[in-house]
Amino acid sequence: MSTPEKPAPHASVPESSIRIAGTAVVLRDGADGLETLLLRRPSSGSFADAWVFPGGRVDSADRARAHDEADAARHAATRETQEEAAIRVHSLRPLSRWVPPAETPVRYRTWFFLAREHGDEVRVNPGEIVDAAWMTPQRAFDAHAAGSLALFPPTWVTLRGLLAHASVDAAFAAAGELARYETRMLSTATGRRAMWAGDEDYPDAPGAVGARHRLTMDALPWVYERS
Repeated sequence: MSTPEKPAPHASVPESSIRIAGTAVVLRDGADGLETLLLRRPSSGSFADAWVFPGGRVDSADRARAHDEADAARHAATRETQEEAAIRVHSLRPLSRWVPPAETPVRYRTWFFLAREHGDEVRVNPGEIVDAAWMTPQRAFDAHAAGSLALFPPTWVTLRGLLAHASVDAAFAAAGELARYETRMLSTATGRRAMWAGDEDYPDAPGAVGARHRLTMDALPWVYERS
């Protein structure tokens, strides 16, 4: 039986080549519990046809108003949410920071923030967004497992973390120390796998034998393991 190859040691990537972005995980309390806003990207360009949280890259105005990288990303998340969905957000709280694999052509270090909405009506920017929907995390998971909704790993993992929370207040109360994900990809015999620090196969910060911190994407539904 063939076994997957371990990823090569992490190649050094100049800090100057990494761009910064901010993403708002916008929450509200709905009739069926906690809901989050997801936007569908066009079928071409970045994140083609995927459902994502609102957000985008930090611009010069964001940097000018900020006292550090996280603050600049917060400004970008707030601004991009209004540009993409025409809604205001508040109470942004850092949730996680994602760094893509070194082989990614254009790399963004992306800060994810929990955010509360103001009750504004969502109106998508037709130049950037195809559709929008408030969804419970479970509804998004069910649609993804059925193959009717495309997600990227950071969105999938974030949604998974929201499954346990029945309300916006509960999600905010549970938010603790910033989670850091520096993704490494591994090709398997039947698909691909994302891994993070602590997994036994993670090359730069491996865990003990049998330790897991991975998302296996060989088939639907995806399988997340952390031990």
